[in-house]
Amino acid sequence: MAQTKRYMPWLVAVALFMENLDATIVNTAVPTMAASLEVTPLSLKGVLTSYTLCLAVFIPISGWMADRFGTKRVFLWAVCLFTLGSLACGLALNSSMLVAARVIQGIGGAMMTPVGRLALVRTFPRSEMLRAMNFVVIPALIGPLLGPFAGGLIVHWLPWRTIFFVNLPIGLLGLWLVQRHMPDYRDPEVAPLDLRGFILFGSGIALLSYVLEIFGEHRLSLGPIAGLFILSFALLGAYGWHAGVVPDPVLRLGLFRIRTFNVAVIGGIITRLGVGGMPFLLPLLYQVGLGFPPWQAGLLTMPQALAAISMKMMSRHILARLGHRTVLITNTVLFGLTMCVFASVGPGTPVPLILGLSFVQGFFSALQFTSMNSLVYADVDNRDASAASSIASTAQMMALSFGVASASLVAAWFIGDTPQSDTAHFMRALHHAFLTLGGITIASSLMFWRLRSDDGNNVSNRQSSATSPEAAEAT
Repeated sequence: MAQTKRYMPWLVAVALFMENLDATIVNTAVPTMAASLEVTPLSLKGVLTSYTLCLAVFIPISGWMADRFGTKRVFLWAVCLFTLGSLACGLALNSSMLVAARVIQGIGGAMMTPVGRLALVRTFPRSEMLRAMNFVVIPALIGPLLGPFAGGLIVHWLPWRTIFFVNLPIGLLGLWLVQRHMPDYRDPEVAPLDLRGFILFGSGIALLSYVLEIFGEHRLSLGPIAGLFILSFALLGAYGWHAGVVPDPVLRLGLFRIRTFNVAVIGGIITRLGVGGMPFLLPLLYQVGLGFPPWQAGLLTMPQALAAISMKMMSRHILARLGHRTVLITNTVLFGLTMCVFASVGPGTPVPLILGLSFVQGFFSALQFTSMNSLVYADVDNRDASAASSIASTAQMMALSFGVASASLVAAWFIGDTPQSDTAHFMRALHHAFLTLGGITIASSLMFWRLRSDDGNNVSNRQSSATSPEAAEAT
């Protein structure tokens, strides 16, 4: 067990590094990829949403697969699929092939993050959970730190396909680490796969994401789009009914009766609806709006990762001092206000000011996600860890996918029929999108008022306010 605790977080960090590096490089390269493939930048959001959508669709069965086949085998499959998907992306000849290759990547990624997180939950006690998660995430944040700049340099000096080939050596390293150090947790009493529930939920989520995408591009009239919306919600509603009558659904919605889990997941979904569109909009702001080349645009986003690394080192102490409730209520509002400030960035904005704003956003972002992710497992038993990990990871990816689609929808709404070559109008549309996303994020802070002052103390090692009148009465 000592060897597992020592090495296993490193291999999870390598997998997260590969995923995060890929995501940030792709975001930076969207305008260049669009020009090469002769499509508009907004139409390439399918390259981003197809990946995150696959995560949302396939993550629900990741916990079951880990329990059934073992964390080591499933993690090995995941890294292998992600690496092969990266190779296929680099060889894609058009946007359709690129989206298909991103689907392969997404299926692999759907297994990597939740299974790695599940292995952490089962290896470390709750009192060490926040320390272990930060240990994993800090090295993984090197991906977002290097990704924008590396992606900018690659697309500036080399063919954009190179951005996907950099995953190949990292994937091979990950496979070697999995073989040597990944623990093989499994549940011999795992129930059969809820195939009907998986089909209902997966098809509902996939259809809803597709409707959001085509709605933003006006491919269909309002009538068919409304019909597809109704069908997608009907499928999701059918899954909700199904999950209440079968003993072992693919997503155990009964976990939402746990208040801290409920607040962390639902509050996280609403928050990520606003936050999820920022990685898509910022490269457009810097490259299309401000006219920076890709490598300079990448430099403008690097302070976010630097701030995130700094915050990860401090987040455990901040949560131990203030508690999850105070941090989440306050930080969510500050995070949303920071997003709104991007609406003031224009051609005359000094670069140091943009860098400072980027640093502040990364600071609040890291504290937000650390607080929400750690709160998910505060009151969940180890027996339910895989189910909780599946729901939390599915909700995160679903919200991020919808966030990208929503950001594109809002930007396209304000752009209207004006050509994207009209830079001034394009900038105004992006500014309105930043204000909308920031407002959604600020509104999500209302969810965290449901928390109690002592919620999450067992994961942050915060001293319980046992002497308070409320605690005394409860005792």
